Amino acid sequence: MKGFAPIPGKGESPVLTVREVAQYLRVHPTTVYRLLKGHKLPAFQVGSDWRFNREEIRRWIMNQQRSG
Repeated sequence: MKGFAPIPGKGESPVLTVREVAQYLRVHPTTVYRLLKGHKLPAFQVGSDWRFNREEIRRWIMNQQRSG
């Protein structure tokens, strides 16, 4: 997607970590956690760690661009 940072050294893994989503969105990981706390980002937990489906994040971005 134009305007978003590629995830260095990663292929197209369907599942992303908080750090990878932060890099992708070009925000600090704290911002990702804030969005999670507000139930603003689509995510799921594996134990105590958060994970994100790459396609759902892309759809979330598109929805944010349309509504913004």
